[in-house]
Amino acid sequence: MTNQPSQEFGFGTQIRKSPYFDATVRWGAQGFSVYNHMYIPRDFGDPEENFWNLVNTAILCDVAVERQVQITGPDAARFVQLLTPRDLSKLAVGQCKYVMITNNDGCILNDPVLLRLAEDKFWLSLADSDILLWAQGVAVNAGLDVHICEPDVSPLQLQGPNSGEIAKALFGDDIADLRYYWLREYTLDGIPLVVSRTGWSSELGYEIYLLDGSRGSDLWEAIMAAGEPFGLKPGHTSTIRRIEGGMLSYHADMDNQTNPFEVGLGHWAAIDTDLEFIGKAALTAIRDAGITRQQVGLVIDGEALPAPNTRFWELSVNEAPVGKVTSAVYSPRLKKNIALAMVESAAAAVGTEIAVAMPDGVRLATVVEKPFYDPKKQITAASLSATTAASAV
Repeated sequence: MTNQPSQEFGFGTQIRKSPYFDATVRWGAQGFSVYNHMYIPRDFGDPEENFWNLVNTAILCDVAVERQVQITGPDAARFVQLLTPRDLSKLAVGQCKYVMITNNDGCILNDPVLLRLAEDKFWLSLADSDILLWAQGVAVNAGLDVHICEPDVSPLQLQGPNSGEIAKALFGDDIADLRYYWLREYTLDGIPLVVSRTGWSSELGYEIYLLDGSRGSDLWEAIMAAGEPFGLKPGHTSTIRRIEGGMLSYHADMDNQTNPFEVGLGHWAAIDTDLEFIGKAALTAIRDAGITRQQVGLVIDGEALPAPNTRFWELSVNEAPVGKVTSAVYSPRLKKNIALAMVESAAAAVGTEIAVAMPDGVRLATVVEKPFYDPKKQITAASLSATTAASAV
């Protein structure tokens, strides 16, 4: 454990702390933001060092803010299918899926990971929006026998190339057989856990779901101790790596005005099936009419961006507005400024040059293929083939 000076943070009671809060402060957390009405550590020092720790060894991240919506009951499977346009008919117990939650207009309210823990028990591991309230509201008039709540479940992310060896040190060699986007239940030093081969890093990794919030510090310290021989460091989700991997951030790259086709997820909308889900008619109409804007990758010219952008920079072609940058960062590995952007479809072709209105002036950018690194997800899938990996998520 690092020796950090005592720090005092001024936190109110309206925003919750995670079970790992005290541990992250002991291990050097220097700044927090708010996500799903909870504090999340966003700063353990140099973000570039955090990136290199992630891609070269491993990092442990407090992501308890990924709150779970638990859906149980005899009609749980039917209800979960009602929430998402993704076909869940073949979702097995112990399997996970990346899903979209859509409203009646076919727009995205959240893009959680769905975990099936039993025939009649599901978790939605959330991005930053109030899907617990949405699901409870939908259930009122759904006519289905379900119970919906937020359980005492708080995930950590163990991510990076050494995460597999650390997981074996913690849980035994059999965890090496845990497939991409599958889960298992474990107990570690009396701490009940669910472990899944998932994560928001584009690297090999695991999410470790704590089922007893009173054991947060115990779990954090146990993982850090097991990871010390493998170079494990405390960290935070890496903006650099997630943009390299083309991973979407809710409220930045999409929101409740964005439909799945605009962000390249339309192929997961099971429109031409007998499945019933919220937004099906709207999504069918969107598909049939075609989209007028879409997400693209950009490489932005000029000096390295000093920090990830926190504004939606306006984009233009021949001085006509065509869209906005939604996420941008300098990649020290690619030695380029890379960005995700939402642009008019007429400006979305690879090779299109676009002007970016930035605080320090206008820069030129070029539309490129995305993701920027490891496009076939070979790193996250590890032993899986690229084809199997793409279908797993």
